[in-house]
Amino acid sequence: MADEGQGDQPLAMRALSRMRGDILSLKLAPGEVTSERALEQLYGVSRTPIREALKALIGEGLVIRAERGYAIAPFDLDQLEEIFEYRETVEDAAVRLACQRRSDDALDAIRATIDRGLSEFTPDSWFEAGLDFHVQLAALSGNRFLRDGVQDAVNRTIRARWLVASSEESRVIAHKEHSQIIELVRQRREDEAADAVRRHGREVHRQIVEALEASRRLFGARGFASSKDA
Repeated sequence: MADEGQGDQPLAMRALSRMRGDILSLKLAPGEVTSERALEQLYGVSRTPIREALKALIGEGLVIRAERGYAIAPFDLDQLEEIFEYRETVEDAAVRLACQRRSDDALDAIRATIDRGLSEFTPDSWFEAGLDFHVQLAALSGNRFLRDGVQDAVNRTIRARWLVASSEESRVIAHKEHSQIIELVRQRREDEAADAVRRHGREVHRQIVEALEASRRLFGARGFASSKDA
């Protein structure tokens, strides 16, 4: 059984990558109901790697359990508002500590990550670049709870950000803002770095809400949920 599990792990990672890419690019639409059997047929892999991929996607907030199987998580504007509120508070604390504790090598590594995300754009590379920037920056705080808090918040907004990131202009602007934040942290300009992170987060939030509101007709009623109704 151990060999089977080890053999399935690469398949699970590949299935996760493909499913995440299809969810981020909206090939699997928000609110769409699916099952393990349907996903096995769609991706041509067995149930074990599909289950592992689903487990990871549930943790990322991209898939939810449904009455009969699973569903691609609908967009939840109420939850999104709360996440950005939480994220702003946590990132403010994290970036201030990062200014005090950062190393040039770590900042260079983050810069290389965001540069790759701009030049090698795919759903997966964009997911990793966006996640790595915010999480690695929080990791420079030296506080694992702040890092984990940022990671969870970013995971839960990453799909909605795809609606904005699919625009090349938006990607270029995000890259510029990320680069500016890195340089402020490098110079230990704590208040300015925190302010830049806050402004960046609020602008991303605004763009996401606008994009989601414009997409209501496309996704239909099942594509949206309300935390207040839950």
